[in-house]
Amino acid sequence: MFSCVKPYEDQNYSALRRDCLRRKVLFEDPLFPATDDSLYYKGTPGPTVRWKRPKDICEDPRLFVDGISSHDLHQGQVGNCWFVAACSSLASRESLWQKVIPDWKEQEWDPEKPNAYAGIFHFHFWRFGEWVDVVIDDRLPTVNNQLIYCHSNSRNEFWCALVEKAYAKLAGCYQALDGGNTADALVDFTGGVSEPIDLTEGDFAGDETKRNQLFERMLKVHSRGGLISASIKAVTAADMEARLACGLVKGHAYAVTDVRKVRLGHGLLAFFKSEKLDMIRLRNPWGEREWNGPWSDTSEEWQKVSKSEREKMGVTVQDDGEFWMTFEDVCRYFTDIIKCRLINTSYLSIHKTWEEARLHGAWTLHEDPRQNRSGGCINHKDTFFQNPQYIFDVKKPEDEVLICIQQRPKRSTRREGKGENLAIGFDIYKVEENRQYRMHSLQHKAASSIYINSRSVFLRTDQPEGRYVIIPTTFEPGYTGEFLLRVFTDVPSNCRELRLDEPPHTCWSSLCGYPQLVTQVHVLGAAGLKDSPTGANSYVIIKCEGDKVRSAVQKGTSTPEYNVKGIFYRKKLSQPITVQVWNHRVLKDEFLGQVHLKADPDDLQALHTLHLRDRNSRQPSDLPGTVAVHILSSTSLMAV
Repeated sequence: MFSCVKPYEDQNYSALRRDCLRRKVLFEDPLFPATDDSLYYKGTPGPTVRWKRPKDICEDPRLFVDGISSHDLHQGQVGNCWFVAACSSLASRESLWQKVIPDWKEQEWDPEKPNAYAGIFHFHFWRFGEWVDVVIDDRLPTVNNQLIYCHSNSRNEFWCALVEKAYAKLAGCYQALDGGNTADALVDFTGGVSEPIDLTEGDFAGDETKRNQLFERMLKVHSRGGLISASIKAVTAADMEARLACGLVKGHAYAVTDVRKVRLGHGLLAFFKSEKLDMIRLRNPWGEREWNGPWSDTSEEWQKVSKSEREKMGVTVQDDGEFWMTFEDVCRYFTDIIKCRLINTSYLSIHKTWEEARLHGAWTLHEDPRQNRSGGCINHKDTFFQNPQYIFDVKKPEDEVLICIQQRPKRSTRREGKGENLAIGFDIYKVEENRQYRMHSLQHKAASSIYINSRSVFLRTDQPEGRYVIIPTTFEPGYTGEFLLRVFTDVPSNCRELRLDEPPHTCWSSLCGYPQLVTQVHVLGAAGLKDSPTGANSYVIIKCEGDKVRSAVQKGTSTPEYNVKGIFYRKKLSQPITVQVWNHRVLKDEFLGQVHLKADPDDLQALHTLHLRDRNSRQPSDLPGTVAVHILSSTSLMAV
């Protein structure tokens, strides 16, 4: 994965370090200097900030002291509990933090080789579809010789302060980390996909079945190396960081550091009785102020759990910011959970393997309004279909589809101010099985995401077999920006952008003719098919001028519902469209019958119920039946 890490701003860590060692100087980063420009995008500093290197803050500086732990981190003066919570989750995953902190043994201070230290560090983050290597110097902002931002329990441990500085460099300045989104940091640490869950909207506290299903999903995400955070929504500014009677804090991000089913009871009774409780361990980034309800550090509920079980869970009685809660209480008191799933695309894994399609796109404006690609959401019907469009196939009878769009992160700088996210989202439409060109009219909406000014928008949906179009949009038309679309399916979806509005003109068009009419045909279903006591295993083929569309097989029914659509660009308007019905056999398919129809421009919405006829006879087939065909549209190509 990391063989193709891209140097951020073309700064090559190895070359810069060699140059500093050769010149016997400590690195000073010209792209993120020790000035107020690196601290703020607006306003002026309060107390005088002095940038100091770790050797000037303490004796014997270290990257890690006694390893790395979620207990290392404490939030500083900037309101980035979201980032610190994500770091706490990261610290509990060795495989993940070693990706974010590459060559960590080589980057560690070595007291025996002081001349090998060059004051330069580098870290890896996943940004907009690729891993980037961010180089920084070791000068950190202090007041009264104390780190003012993220810091560790140990005065001489600096990994979290250095990771924060590299992340601030990506964001433009430290102030840009104030009031961010935990989901963004989780994705940047992992390359995964974040899924927000609104606990109040889903009524997980009151619905035990939904709550149990969510816990199982969280348990799966946690057991497979994903990261999770939780928070309590602050409705007003006064609510922000207000402490509740139960000890929890509003408007504050908590890291989920463990998810497990806890066995109740003692000895053999606990083993054979097998009564278990769904439990979550959380950590406050402040390193203090814990939950004080049931199953808090000193509560009597812990007497229900054996000493060995408590040791296995790492239960401690100290105000370190980490505590356990039942999942029922989590759903009662917290309002939001963010799951960052590590999407497995490796065929060597024993777990489910996803097929990923990754495409870069953009909302753009053009001198010719017809070529605009920024039409806004469906509220703006006149411009909606100007947006970028992407087509993909669901190739199983039903498949779980994960879709995520991420807009390119905007930097916050003194010159340009705060980098605001656009309000973005997307709609998914089920379209004709043979569609190759862009949509110009509404079809059946299969699913849609929320619209929010978040960096990423995610949707998980189950869809039947067929072809679909994704239309990512900004909420309002006329806004520009780049985005990354990621589509995950069980089998390859052949996801690609639809760029053409109509069949292209070629040198053969004048000789062979150019399509003059677009016809959409929707075969709804059939009735009266008889093949066996349980019905036929039938499917439909729609044919028009050499193009054809085939439905999925409907098994064991005399009244199948095909629900298959085709779109045809017709040159020979006098030729009919043919609908054939076949019986699916293991060795040889059996022809049941066919109908011929022509699109009727004067009666476009007519529902045609037609008798099936055997292909070798002008008389009705021995297998009587009817097929319902809907002519959805029959219009000139230029009108589409």
